[in-house]
Amino acid sequence: MSNAGELQEAWGGTLFPAKPEPKPHYLGHRDRLRDRARTGGLGALPDYEFLELCLFRTIPRGDVKPLAKALIARFGSLAGVLGATLDELRTVTGVGEAVALDLKLLQEAALRVGKAAVVKRTVISSSSALSAYVRTALAHEPREQFRVLFLDKKNQLIADEVMNHGTVDHAPVYPREVMRRALELSASALILVHNHPSGDPTPSGADVQMTREIVEAGRSLRIAIHDHLVVGRDGVASFKALGLF
Repeated sequence: MSNAGELQEAWGGTLFPAKPEPKPHYLGHRDRLRDRARTGGLGALPDYEFLELCLFRTIPRGDVKPLAKALIARFGSLAGVLGATLDELRTVTGVGEAVALDLKLLQEAALRVGKAAVVKRTVISSSSALSAYVRTALAHEPREQFRVLFLDKKNQLIADEVMNHGTVDHAPVYPREVMRRALELSASALILVHNHPSGDPTPSGADVQMTREIVEAGRSLRIAIHDHLVVGRDGVASFKALGLF
């Protein structure tokens, strides 16, 4: 064989055997992450890795670490990701309808677990469970939301209802509507709750005035207002603890 063409023909059309394709860098990552979760516990995982584990079920193949990190970067934390709306989630590249819905299912699961901790218990005696519940529900809401916890004579929860949605800094509240709903539910007491999307739970002057109007409306109907909780990313402010009524 006198030339490269003859050599090439002898080797079956290629002069040198083809090199194998490099393996993806993330190959085996899912198994390694699951092993760490099993041995070290889920609590030891940073938020983005916890989010990765959740995304494994929606996206069965490929590397989801970049998506998990992009979600955390966009919304600031795992709680921020779960608190984002479906439309907001879909603004992140790689998030489709299925991913967005599954993330909202995680938030709903957290809400239901939190609510279970206050249902059929004396709400005002389980303040830590109540604070955890309202923070999960409202700390990362992008708009103000006013809701009311309606309580029976034993101060057990009858219902938790959103009375109004608002803008980034205001949610209109109508004391007459609050009292009408309390009478419909045969509620004996209320806990008012709203959020500050700014993150700072410090009550405003308008919050104080609105609370006084609801307290006054309830007085004539013998419906007590036990507290008003203002929720922000920085914590929960209690009117009762602050001595505001």
